[in-house]
Amino acid sequence: MSNSTTDEPGPLLGAADIRELAAALGVRPTKQRGQNFVIDANTVRRIVRTAEVRPDDVVVEVGPGLGSLTLALLEAADRVTAVEIDDVLAAALPSTVEARLPGRADRFALVHSDAMLVRELPGPAPTALVANLPYNVAVPVLLHMLATFPTIDRTLVMVQSEVADRLAARPGNKVYGVPSVKANWYAEVKRAGAIGRNVFWPAPNVDSGLVSLVRREKPVATTASRADVFAVVDAAFAQRRKTLRAALAGWAGSAAAAEAALVAAGVSPQARGEALTVEEFARIAEHKPGREGGAA
Repeated sequence: MSNSTTDEPGPLLGAADIRELAAALGVRPTKQRGQNFVIDANTVRRIVRTAEVRPDDVVVEVGPGLGSLTLALLEAADRVTAVEIDDVLAAALPSTVEARLPGRADRFALVHSDAMLVRELPGPAPTALVANLPYNVAVPVLLHMLATFPTIDRTLVMVQSEVADRLAARPGNKVYGVPSVKANWYAEVKRAGAIGRNVFWPAPNVDSGLVSLVRREKPVATTASRADVFAVVDAAFAQRRKTLRAALAGWAGSAAAAEAALVAAGVSPQARGEALTVEEFARIAEHKPGREGGAA
């Protein structure tokens, strides 16, 4: 029998359930941790559907909160591992899973930690990352998880709408920047929808968006390391109004050395970072002065 029938409440959390749980735990969402709890079951179903979670997926979720999305993921995936930093929320979540989805509780694991410090996860390697990311740390957490767990093939994250735009931006777009390039190092990135404010408690004063990231089948073809490439990206956008010749002077040792590296990489010294693809940044990294094969 389906859980979506009108005479059966189902395991997912609604607005009243969320407030009841929060009251029982003495929890008030904190701005410091960017907490906004999803209180609409249809929204979490939509996220799971958009994420294309499959029955054989091992999903990692960051910032599960009271468990709205966790329960929907557990219904759809093989396993779910949730990473939660908050002491009270981390302690309560296993009980919520046991109470509302007892038949799936053995498929759930909780890691009580700051996601930025997580280096390994229990059980099988994760295949997907699906999360309503705390908005104040969304980009670093996303990039950390993609770097640390190369088995994550598909990602769907809910982030502040502006951040979603930045992550999915293409070269030449005015919001294209460090998050856009670094996310694109790992994956094909695109906007995957908008989320209204009224599905959260408390309702945030910003709009939210979904971002889909599908890991590249082949990594960016380069002899430079990721750290080398990201160093160029950081330098290029630290002074984004400047030409690359000027912006990369510190990175290369001088403006003349930066120009030599850019010319060797086939990139105009007069270009700006916002015009370059991740592949072009990688070529520049390959020609860093002093690097073997780099510009002299």
